[in-house]
This record gives sequence, structure tokens and C-alpha cells, in this order.
Amino acid sequence: MRMPAWAWRPLGAAASGGLMFAAFPPRDLWFLAPVSLGLLYAVLRVGRPRIRVGALSGFVFGLVFFVPLLPWIGEYVGAVPWLALSVVMALYLAAFGAIATLTMRLRWAPLWFAVAWTGVEAIRSSFPFGGFPWGRAVFSQTSGLLLPTASVVGAPGVSLLVALVGAGGASLVLSAIALRDGVASWRRLLAPTAALIVPLIAGGVLAATGAPGTHGSSTIEVAAIQGNVPRLGLDFNSQRRAVLDNHVRETLDVARQVRDGERTQPDLVLWPENASDIPPLQNADAASEIRGAVTVSRAPITVGTLMPGADGPTNSVLLWGLHDGVADDLPSDRYDKHIIQPFGEYLPWRGFFRHFSSYADRAGNFQPGTGPAILTAQTAKGPVRIGVSTCWEVAFDRSPRQAVDDGAQLLYVPTNNATFGLTDMSSQQLAMSRVRAVETGRSTAVVATSGLSALIRPDGSIISSSELFEPAALQSAMELREGATPAVRLGPWPERVVLLVMAIAFLVALVATTNLEMFVGESRLRRTRDGSPTGGTKEHDER
Repeated sequence: MRMPAWAWRPLGAAASGGLMFAAFPPRDLWFLAPVSLGLLYAVLRVGRPRIRVGALSGFVFGLVFFVPLLPWIGEYVGAVPWLALSVVMALYLAAFGAIATLTMRLRWAPLWFAVAWTGVEAIRSSFPFGGFPWGRAVFSQTSGLLLPTASVVGAPGVSLLVALVGAGGASLVLSAIALRDGVASWRRLLAPTAALIVPLIAGGVLAATGAPGTHGSSTIEVAAIQGNVPRLGLDFNSQRRAVLDNHVRETLDVARQVRDGERTQPDLVLWPENASDIPPLQNADAASEIRGAVTVSRAPITVGTLMPGADGPTNSVLLWGLHDGVADDLPSDRYDKHIIQPFGEYLPWRGFFRHFSSYADRAGNFQPGTGPAILTAQTAKGPVRIGVSTCWEVAFDRSPRQAVDDGAQLLYVPTNNATFGLTDMSSQQLAMSRVRAVETGRSTAVVATSGLSALIRPDGSIISSSELFEPAALQSAMELREGATPAVRLGPWPERVVLLVMAIAFLVALVATTNLEMFVGESRLRRTRDGSPTGGTKEHDER
């Protein structure tokens, strides 16, 4: 029995969304991302569907992709926020479907598909409330052949290449079918072949040569402490002293192993976000515990904490150093999280959203920080500049880029995933950090309160990692890097160019389609006056 013509597009879009979901951690089937987008290209291309059909197909793709990707959103606050966010994200994909369906009527359809994909990703990653970058195609590529290109084209460029490879592969298959049927020439195979192969070759070359524009200066011994939390859920910090004690205990154990010759002396000890939710500058006991850990470990320690302020607290990292083997009385440096999380650290439109969830009043009133995105630690091997992207920030291109612009020699991602339970969220966030390592050419330490923590090389490979919800102390020599990759130097400009090109292509395609419809309408009118049949062409009807 033949499938009805109206049914295959939503089914194809749903299959495409499912494949994209499978490409993301913890499944890590990275090759399914271009396959997914290749299938979506065919859905939006074959038969030249109407724009509203393309929008519907994009929406179906978005629902099937985002609903299983984001259940951690509702882990402790219920299904409404999770499903509402999934629907909003699917609406962006509906916009993509409409834009791609229209612009793909121009020549070089795979290029316009990739441009539309990347442009809509850019919009949803910045609007509204600062955007939601989760689920960008680049974050599925931590084991992929395209990951090394992040050092040149950045995260948006990798997303574009994933879409281009997928669309190029699908276009090659469709062109080969047309060639077999005798309705196309072999020259139609050249462009899609290039779109499929050239990005993969570029990835292979960059994998062999490393991040351009950067060079290693030295190495330091880094210890990342995952102290774990007493229990999961939104109320984990009700036992704030226990969380601090866990991190102190694990740090003291590292110091004991150093004394016993079981471990190398670390130059720098990194604690995670919320390692001490008791503000140590306002609480003498907490400060005493931290100073004791610094003195015994004989290394500076970064401490994730909350700092009270007149307008609200900041999510901060304090750097606590030492001199002559004794901890300083006060921290030597401080970083306040710049990009705070809506609906978590603060709640926009609180009165409105209170109608949808009883947890609305539990959202914080945090204030964003300003200033440099680095901490400068005085270690036994000299000063080390640590770039900080706290938790949510690592999803945003501008955060690690600013850190490198400010002089970061390695990246540090303190995070706390205890509020999201036993979900895929931690592995998805770890994937972002691996992309940032390649994009910036920097060693990266992901330090989580409850997991997953990891030490990452500049090529994105993992040196060591922890499990979820267990104490751990990861340690390794990590390379310090100087210089900036092309991706960092170019900054946001490639993404801005893509948005401009998408807008121009959309307008050109819209004008061309409007002119064609006017021409067909006039032809129908002339045929009607001449007494000829009034039916439009099949090509026009499909549009």
C-alpha cells in the first residue's frame, strides 16, 4: 500500500529528529547528526513543498529532538517547564523549515539549507532572555571528524559544516537518482560531492596539525576535586556545610597521598561551583576550613561560592592563594559569573511564570558579574591565568572567547549538576566543554560538585573523568597555551555574516517566488480569456 503524499514528510521529519537525538551524548553517535540533517534536507527538498509544509516538518523534527533531549529541565520542577521549553525550541525549528524551504529554491540548495540551519541556531542561542544554545549540532560532534575545524570556524561554523555535509550527501543521492533516470547531467554531482567531502578533509588536516595560532608554553599539575553532595534535588544546598566538608576532606586526602608518595604535588587545586555555599568572607568557620585546605595542599585553590550583594548575590569563584606555605587571610582574586541562567539563577517575568509552576518563587535573584573572565593564580611554577566559564556559561560562544581574549592559558568550567539528578544533562554539558577546548586551543578542566568532572586536552580528548555522584580527585599535568585560534580571533563575525546572508537569501527567494506566482497567475488569466484550461503547472502547485 502506497503511503499518502501528505504523510511521508512528517514521518521523515520525525525520523530525522530521532536520529539527531541519538547523535548527542551519552549515546555519542556523532555520524547520525549529518545523516539526520541529510534526511531533513530531503524532506524539505523533494517535490518542492509549500513553505507551510516545510514549517510543519521543522516543527515535528524539533519536537522529536528536543522532548527527549531536555527531560532534565523538569527533573524536580515537573513536566510543564520541560515540555513548554521543548515546544518553544520546536517553533524555532519550524522557522528554520520555512526559511530553508524557501531559500532552497535558489541555486546551491545544500548551501542555503546549511545557512538557514546555522542562522536559526544563532537566533535561538541569543533570544529571548539571552537564548538557549542547548542542542546545537556542534555539540554532537565531540568524537566526529569535523570537531578539529572548531579551531578555525568556531562552534557556529562546525554546525554549518555538519548541515552542509548532511545536505551535500542527500543532494548527491538525489542527483545520482536523477542522473540514473536521465533527467540530469553528471555535472550536478560535483557541487554536492564537494559539500560532502571538503569539510571532512579539512577536519582530517586540522586533526593532524593541531589548533592553529596557539603554542604551548609550559605545563602545570592540576587537581580537580569532586566532593559530591549529601542528596539530590533542589534542596541539596540545605546541607551546605556538608558539601564544603566533602571538598575539604577530598582535598586533604589528595595532600595525604602526596605526602605518602602516591601522587605528584599539584600546582593548582580546582573546586567546583557551589563547593561552599556558605560565603567564606561572611563566615569565619567556612573561611577557616578553606584556609586549612590551602595550607595542607600547598597549592592555590579555586572555590565556587555565593557572594551576597545589595541587589542580590553573585555566583562567584574565589581564588585562595598562599605565601611561604601558609594560606592567605583573604582571597587574591574573584570571578563573578557573567551569564546567569534564566528560570534558575533569576526569573524573568516572575509574576507571569508563577501561574505555570509552584517552583517559580524558588528561582534566585542572582546578579551578573562584570570584568575579566580570568583568575590569576600564583603557583610554584609562576603565575597562571585561568579562564572561567561557570556551568551555564560554557554553552555560550562569547564566554570562553572572552577568557582567551583576557589572556587565559587554560579553561576552567566549575559546575553543579546536583539539581538535575541522574540525567543526560552532565554528559551534554561535558560535550560543550570538549568543543570549547578545541575551539580555543586550551586545556580544559570541568570540575563538578556531583559529576561529571573531567580533564580535557586541547584537542578535545579526555585525560580522565569521574562518575556521577561519587567523590573523586582527578589529577594530571595540563598544558598551558598562549595565542588565539582563528575562531577566537574572528569572534562573532562569522555568525553575523551567516545571519546577513540568510536574510538576503530569504528576501531574494521571496521576491523570486512572488514574481513567479504573479507570472503564473497572469498566464492563467490569459488562458481563461482565450478559453484554454486554467489549471496551473505541477511545479507551481508543489510550491
